[in-house]
Amino acid sequence: TVSEAGKILMNADTAEMVALQALGWLAADEDLWPAFLGMTGAATEDAAGRIGDPAFLASVLDFVTLDDARVVAFCDFADLAYDLPLRARHALPGAERVEWT
Repeated sequence: TVSEAGKILMNADTAEMVALQALGWLAADEDLWPAFLGMTGAATEDAAGRIGDPAFLASVLDFVTLDDARVVAFCDFADLAYDLPLRARHALPGAERVEWT
């Protein structure tokens, strides 16, 4: 869904689609895929069975957004705005805003 300003409106479904794109991009990269598996503790065999798990998809976006170079590479690959992976991550569970008082 696109707003009048041309920005993609973010909801959980759109966020999951972005995460699935990122997962496919990661799985195709022989350097990043093992790094992602190592960071998350996931196994290659588990990934296919967890594509519907919002927490797993959130871990994909966590991994991508930890490094600006990854964000740029993924967004260039998927033809997405550079802010989209982080906006998608915030729409998935576990990224609730923390208010410090």
